[in-house]
Amino acid sequence: MRQIFYACSVLALLFFLSAFCQAEETAPSSAKIQNEEYPAKGLVMKTMGGRQFWGDIQFFQGWKIQQHVISQHYRLLDPKDQRHASGSLEHCRDRLAEMKAARQIPPMQGKAVILIHGIIRSSKSFVKMKESCEQKGWLVVPFDYPSTRRTIPENANFLGKVIQSLEGIDEIDLVVHSMGGLVVRSWLAQQDVVDPRVKRMVMLGVPNRGADMADRFRSNLLFKAIFGPAGQQLVTEANSDFISNLPTPPFEFGIVAGGRNTLKGYNPLIRGDDDGTVAVSSTRLPGAADFILIPILHSFMMNDPETIAHTLRFLETGVFRESGKPQPIPVPQAATVP
Repeated sequence: MRQIFYACSVLALLFFLSAFCQAEETAPSSAKIQNEEYPAKGLVMKTMGGRQFWGDIQFFQGWKIQQHVISQHYRLLDPKDQRHASGSLEHCRDRLAEMKAARQIPPMQGKAVILIHGIIRSSKSFVKMKESCEQKGWLVVPFDYPSTRRTIPENANFLGKVIQSLEGIDEIDLVVHSMGGLVVRSWLAQQDVVDPRVKRMVMLGVPNRGADMADRFRSNLLFKAIFGPAGQQLVTEANSDFISNLPTPPFEFGIVAGGRNTLKGYNPLIRGDDDGTVAVSSTRLPGAADFILIPILHSFMMNDPETIAHTLRFLETGVFRESGKPQPIPVPQAATVP
């Protein structure tokens, strides 16, 4: 009986992993790390992977400066992910200044949309969303962070540095998937004053009340190894107060949830309707300006045409539906003592 239970638990965890995402890059070898840290002078080359070990700290017209979470060194990447410098932060910034002048890269201006991926994923998971936003004439900032190697607040620090680096940008919108929404809320908790340029955010399948599947597997060694410290913070409010203490965004935000619109969703291990990974009830954060439920699995939301259409409409108008009629999630009124 115990063997049957163990086998079922393993199968359930594998289902969870496949539903959540597919790891897009593997960890770099020590030789790769050494090559990243000590490149030949002036050598421009494609990066060697290991996205889970790098966090963005600066963005300029598609160029990025990233920091390695283990060695703590920095690298400068161009929009094609080719490395132009590696070493100290000062060296990378000096090299970026040289590239700006040599290539006559214009300053940033107008509206920027920051795309924030979920756990294990990278900015590459937003390919179609990125293209659609660029067609609107918006500057797209595909934010990368080491989701499985650092806690959610630590990853929020990376986000804060990127937002601060967006000089010349007048307006900032956010499109977040899964844990990416919790990274934003954690960033908000770190701010005395929220950057007034941030206007709107669309949440895609964000576990705003935690994930049942994280509750189920948080003690599993495989889960701990793959999802890291942030995975332990994804548990529901019944098992941790981390998520419940995160602030509600002070700017306009809308929520897209995936589900079947039935009493049971795609995953029988999750209570109520769900997208295969996150319960619909967990996505519902009071204060949302609009909410919409669509029949889509968690891992495919970011590149789903219907989801993209709703997202772009909300960023432009503040509502998801063509009718212009929102379905807000009201904030519960505090009980008054008679």
